Parts: sequence; C-alpha cells; structure tokens
Amino acid sequence: MEIRSYIIGVAAATCSALPFAHSLAWEGNVLVSTPHTSLLLHAGEGQDLRFAYFGDRIEESQIHQIHDAWDGLNRTAYPTFGQPPHQIFALQAVHADGNWTTDLTVDKVETSTLDNARLTAITLKDKVYPFQVKLYYKAYNDIDMIETWSEISHTEKKTVVLKRFDSGHFLIRRGDVWISHLHGSWASETHVTTEPLTPGIKMIENVDGARNGHLDHPEVMFSLDGKPHENEGRVIGAALCWSGNYSIRMVTDNNFVHRVFAGIDNESSEYKLAPKEVFTTPKLALTYSGEGLSGASRNFHHWARHAGMLHHGDQVRPVLLNSWEGVYLDVNEPAMAEMMKDIAALGGELFVMDDGWFGDKYRRVQDNSSLGDWVVDRKKLPNGLENLIQTADRNGIKFGIWIEPEAVNSKSELFEKHPDWALQVKGRPLQYGRGGTQMLLDVCNPEVQDFMFGIVDNLLGKHPQIAYIKWDANVELKNYGSTYLPQDKQSHIYIEYHRGLNKVLERIRAKYPDVLIQACGGGGGRASYGVLPYFDEFWVSDNTDALQRIYMQWGTSYFYPSNAMAQHISASPNHQTGRIIPIKFRCDVAMSGRLGMELQPSKMTKEEYQQTAQAIKDYKSVRDVIQLGNLYRLVSPYDDKGIASLMYTDDTENKAVFFAYKMEHFNNQVIPRVCLRGLDPSKNYRVRELNVKTGGQPCFLNGKTFSGTLLMNTGIEMPLGSDYASCVLELTAE
Repeated sequence: MEIRSYIIGVAAATCSALPFAHSLAWEGNVLVSTPHTSLLLHAGEGQDLRFAYFGDRIEESQIHQIHDAWDGLNRTAYPTFGQPPHQIFALQAVHADGNWTTDLTVDKVETSTLDNARLTAITLKDKVYPFQVKLYYKAYNDIDMIETWSEISHTEKKTVVLKRFDSGHFLIRRGDVWISHLHGSWASETHVTTEPLTPGIKMIENVDGARNGHLDHPEVMFSLDGKPHENEGRVIGAALCWSGNYSIRMVTDNNFVHRVFAGIDNESSEYKLAPKEVFTTPKLALTYSGEGLSGASRNFHHWARHAGMLHHGDQVRPVLLNSWEGVYLDVNEPAMAEMMKDIAALGGELFVMDDGWFGDKYRRVQDNSSLGDWVVDRKKLPNGLENLIQTADRNGIKFGIWIEPEAVNSKSELFEKHPDWALQVKGRPLQYGRGGTQMLLDVCNPEVQDFMFGIVDNLLGKHPQIAYIKWDANVELKNYGSTYLPQDKQSHIYIEYHRGLNKVLERIRAKYPDVLIQACGGGGGRASYGVLPYFDEFWVSDNTDALQRIYMQWGTSYFYPSNAMAQHISASPNHQTGRIIPIKFRCDVAMSGRLGMELQPSKMTKEEYQQTAQAIKDYKSVRDVIQLGNLYRLVSPYDDKGIASLMYTDDTENKAVFFAYKMEHFNNQVIPRVCLRGLDPSKNYRVRELNVKTGGQPCFLNGKTFSGTLLMNTGIEMPLGSDYASCVLELTAE
C-alpha cells in the first residue's frame, strides 16, 4: 500500500524537487500516515507547531472531523523552555547572550519520497535568534512505524548551550491509560512492569553510560483502553533508538493529556553547539495497533527486520554452542576440539569460543587482566586460531570468537603503553569494574576508535573463516573524564562515547557485512535499537535458568524479534539459580527464539544428549517460522494462570509453531484452555508435536486436525499434567 503524507494547500507541482519539496505557504495541517496509522500535526506558518492526533489511519477528508470532535490534543508539538506550559519542555537552550528562552514558530514544511517511506521535515525558527529546529517524521510505506527526530542548529556568533534536546514529544488523551515497561538488573533483565498512568511525573531512565539494557529499558507501551491485553485494545508503542543514557518522561498535570517526552538524558550531558554545527538527536520510533500488546510488538518486529534496525534482519540464525558455561576461562585446545565435535554431532552449526583465549605478558586466566591485549595465548592454544578453525571445518561447522573491544584492564600491555586511552578523571583515582581492574576505553578518541576497529580487522583479516563474533561490554562508564575532549566539552562524554562507538561499528560493517555479530552487554545490557542496526542478535541475559528465562524472554519480545534473541539450553542444576529443571523444558524454552547451547556437552546424561539432539533437529525444521514469523503472545506468565503460552505464524497463515509451559504445579490445578491466534479461520490445521520427550509418547493432540475457527475461538486443552511440563506443536494447513 502506498503511504500518503499530506501538506494541505500545497500544489502537486511543488512536490517534485529533491531532496525535499515545499511551498512558502500552506493551510496548516500535516498528515503523516502508514498503512494503518496516522499522525496529525497543525503547522500554521508563523505559529507554533501543534500536535493534534495519533492513532488509526485517517484520510485527508477526515482531518476536519478530528478537529471538530475534540480539540484537546491540539497542544505544542515540541515545547521549549520559557513558553507555555512553562513547567515542561522538550528543548532548553542558553543563547550566546545568556538568554535561556526559545520561541519557535513554523517556517516551512518539506516532504520527500524515499524508497520505502515518506519523509516530512518541519523547520521551526526562533522569533528573535538565528536558531532553528528541524523536526523529521519518517513514515513507512508497508510498516506501521513512524520515526521522529530533530536537528538543532544556529548561526549565532558564539556557542549555544543545549541543556535539553529530546528526540520527540507526543500526547495521549487522558483516560484509563496503562503503561508497560521493562525493568530488571544483571541476570534478571526485562521483567514487565504494568501500571496505570496516574497524575504527576513518571520517568524511565538509564544512566549506565555505556549500556542501557540493564535496569530500565528505553521502550514503553501505552494501553489506551485500561489494563493491557495481549491481543485486544488500542496500544501505542515507543522506542528510543539510542544505546546510551536516556530518559522517557510521562507528565500528567491538571489538563486533559499525558505528555510524553523521550531523548538522551540531559543530566551531565549539556552540549555546546558551535555556530553552523548540526546536533542530530536519536530516532524515536512510534507505532500504534488496535490488536493489543502483541499487535504493537509485531509492528516493532517487522520494522526491525525490514527497515534496517537489525543487521541481516530477514535471515535465520544458526544453532550454536557457546563455550562460556562449559569451561568458563579454562579455554584450551582439547576442550575446544571436544566441544566442536559434540555440537556437530548434536546437529549444531556453529561453535563460539568465549572469554579466556588471549593474552601474552598478562594471560587471561582470571577476569582481572589482559583486556586490550588481543593476541592468542599460546600456552592455552599452542597451534593458534588456525588449528581451531580447521577443527571446526573438519566437523562441518563454523567458528566464532569472543572479544570485548571497548574495555581495558589496568593489568594489560595496552594500558601500560596507552594509559591515556582509558576514560579517567584528572586528579582522582581510577574506579574499576569487573575483576577490580576493568575500565572503559575513551571511545571519544579517534585513536581508540582506530584501535577498536583494528581488533576486528586483524582477526577477520588473518582469519576470514571466522563467521561469528560475540562483542561483549561488561562495565558501565565509571570514570567520567576524557583526556581527548577539551576541558570545556567534558560534558559531551556520554554522547561522544556512543557517537564514537557507532563510527567503529559502521567501519566494521562496511568492510565485513556478512559476519554475524552478537551484542552482549554483561548479559542483556546491549539489547538496544541504538546498536542493533550493526548487530545480528543480542544475548538476552547471563541468567540461563529456563523458568526465569520465560519471564525475561516474554518482556524482551515486547520490542525485539525472535531472531535477535539468543536463547540457550544450559546445564542443570542451573549455574545462576541452582534450579533443577528437566531437559525437555529447558529445550522447549530455548526453542522459542534463536536456539543455542550454553553448557559442556560431555557432561550431559544420555537422556539430555538425546533430547537435545531431537530438539535441534525439530527446531531446524521450523525455525524459519519461529525466527521470521509473526508473534502472538497468548497466556502471560505475569498473569499467574499457572502456564505461559505463545505462538508464531508465517505470513501465509499456512504454518504455525505453538509453545506452552507449565509455570507451577499443584494437585487439582485448573489449567486454562488456550485460544490460538493468527490462523486462517477457513483452513484446517494438522498438529504435530515437536521435541517429544525421550522415551515418551506424543501428546493427545498429535496427528489430529482442527479448523482455524475452533483453534482461535474455542481453543485447545493443554497437555501439561506434570511439574515442568511443556509442549511445542507445529500446525500445518491442509
């Protein structure tokens, strides 16, 4: 469907110039639309820009109906400090003469047609100063997503100080509005918090400095019809595409609206904007769905896969074994060779050697040394990476490797040679992270950026057979000081760090577009659309406990597609929680995303080995549906129903994969019947159970055929009679 973005009163002939077409005058309404969504702004020339509507798609002929029905949302679209309402604002700038106020009015509206979207740019200029803000709205032709961001610039004689610089601001009519957002900590990431949006100020923020996937996530869902439901109700979703410090503020005062602001966190980040310099904020992605939380999630997943927000987003990922929980830092040639032989025998396709393979003067035998010294430890690996790559090739699998390019240990040759390359505060002792010696490199520094690029370039240049890189980030920004940035721009550190990181990643992707790269941030700290355009997947959490993973993977799926979510079968008792969980349950939980393994196969029992081999075989037969399909979350683990259930369907509605897990076990327990979603009511579906328990029989649903209508309206009984019961079903249209 062709997208339409309207500037009322602009003649068609004015829309031919590139990159933008515009007129000197317009009647005031700007309609930005996706296939099922519209955002309406009022942009009267010489007036402030007003936000009027965001929701179901409307046509040009309906604009007057929006204004006639209710004018309550007709408020300033990008509030500035010093203008009504005075207490909240998206932009605060201190001009060269010391004036703190900014008064923006609409100067022009421009539109352009991109390959897959329509771009609208609205230029706002200050009434007194040569200062402007350009607001962008990118609406996709075939995806229900609108990206918005701002460009701030000026031609004043001296520097303008930016105190706040939000990416975007929008309004929601007050009512029974609830928010759903993700909160957690290391090994307990992305738990869903759901609460009503009440009067006052609600703020979600993260100030880690380097990662923003721990603690609070830079995404939020707004349910407009009361307590949220997975597959019913109107929902607005918002995601800030930034990997550093951020804040999302929801302000509800005594008026009729909730005001939502999102952008880089302004604390300790004031930006000194030079004349003619353009400050570009991160993108804020906005979506709307009338099909509940799952509907909004599907919009995010489709956008991530098809709009370049996830590298290789439309491709399936391989089944892999990662060495970390199998051997930890005790990397050596015999152990690596054995693990590669095992994952190949189990049906896997890739082996990843994790931390512990490097260091010369300072060997990586503990986590307190060697970061920065990316040379092979010849005592552990006497025949180098070449031998390991050849071993992988003999076993018919690919080889991958772990690195942490942004970090350095004080106990390293790199730090001895370049102590100034670490972030540090002049005159104060260094603060350390993991191992008591770890620090972040000063990624603001172009020399450091060159070094980081060189780590990857040297590895892949010498060993082009390396197919996968696990890029880790295990420490927050502890030392707020840069030897590279001048004294008067130390407040740029939180911003320049991520600009520098992106420059490195852009260089890597330009030269090595095909290598798979995982974003790991001490667990789930790098699950962020700020970096995912350069990464193929992320590590959901360092906690691999299958029961807790159901909760974390559920929350993560609110915003991120399944082929980006690395989910591994791990050992029992689990290394993080000590919980003992049957192997089938562990496999079934990991199969709902990008399947992998995180254990030592040689320590598996015969039953575990057979069950895992069966899980991998069955997973590979349906992984295109799981990794690239449309997600429907059915029964939430957070609803305390005793079970959790979700499913994926392909675009043709001919094939689906259904998952169900028993979360708790009692005598005389009532297990709810589950109604499926996303099927064709006119089709019949044959059921096949996947990953049947070793030595057991398929469940009573196996081999039977049901109509799509019955499956969605009446539902099916759950074959979950025992503790830690689980089932995976394939549904195929006949």
